[in-house]
Amino acid sequence: MNTQALSVVIVGYGGMGSYHAKLILDNKRLKVTGTYDVLAARQEASREDGYPAYESYEAVLNDPSVDVILIATPNDVHKELVITALQHGKHVICEKPVTMYVKDFEEMMAVAEEAGRVLMVHQNRRWDEDFLIIKEMYDKKTIGDLFQLESRVHGANGIPGDWRHLEAYGGGMLLDWGVHLLDQFVFMIDSKITSVTSRLSFILGDEVDDGFDAVLEFENGVTAIIEVGTTNFITLPRWYVKGTEGTAVIEDWSLTGRSVVQNHEVGKIEPKPIKAGVGLTKTMAPPSEEATLTEALPNAFEHESSFYDNFAGVVEGTAAPIVKNSEVLRVLNLIENVFKAARTREVIKDFDMYEPKN
Repeated sequence: MNTQALSVVIVGYGGMGSYHAKLILDNKRLKVTGTYDVLAARQEASREDGYPAYESYEAVLNDPSVDVILIATPNDVHKELVITALQHGKHVICEKPVTMYVKDFEEMMAVAEEAGRVLMVHQNRRWDEDFLIIKEMYDKKTIGDLFQLESRVHGANGIPGDWRHLEAYGGGMLLDWGVHLLDQFVFMIDSKITSVTSRLSFILGDEVDDGFDAVLEFENGVTAIIEVGTTNFITLPRWYVKGTEGTAVIEDWSLTGRSVVQNHEVGKIEPKPIKAGVGLTKTMAPPSEEATLTEALPNAFEHESSFYDNFAGVVEGTAAPIVKNSEVLRVLNLIENVFKAARTREVIKDFDMYEPKN
């Protein structure tokens, strides 16, 4: 194994670029050796943080000491920056969404293959603990077979930043947060997507969506309900999932949650009617205490390594990528069809390019 840390230059030293620099500080296999940004203020911020600032992108490309270029710019320039870096013999980490269109990413993948260099997309929320708990429940069937999974991210602060308000830059919540939530489902559920319906929200008056909801149907019978909102002053749970033997909820990022499962040690107990509004209902009555068990959430699924260690291993030829480009391509295809479903108000079918793993 190569013991020399890979030299990384971050292109785009804004919020995400500087965040990458902080995370890589703790990594022994990658080392940030410089940055480049078109804004003088960010070049100065880089120097204040202890990283030399290149005067141009060409200077980064032509520096033979640079092994990896990490792209953390607005979405619309990813394609050009990535392709040029690959053609100059650099490995590339690119922020999500890697690009806005399937055809563009296909070109980027082809250049990476031709150049013999690694291109990996920073789909970092595959490492979120809330998601990994749900993945563990899905894989291990801790509440039976999961058949409906609801994933929501809610806030009340509108669309963040500046360029994220503009369509030309790839702004909007579907491309900002939706790419993460959709990627989590593509990674977790080994089944073809058979249909998608969706709606986009434009409540705040921007030219891009300030939120969306989508429903995915999978060939194996699983339904995924996904929602992103930026006008929610009261939030719904981060996760609400239904299984054949119980229900689970994760309320928030602090992992407050629980599972409620059937108690198989007692027989079927007939529910007692309750008063609901001005009527009675037995159907909607809660189960008796002895009919169910409340349990803690399971431990999270564990990846073999961090994103950065995995990337280094792929470059060295000692690991397979956890974020595969074929999966990224599938997510981009899904996003295009979420946009299409919202625009046409139709159920979109037969679009998934996925081929089963087995």
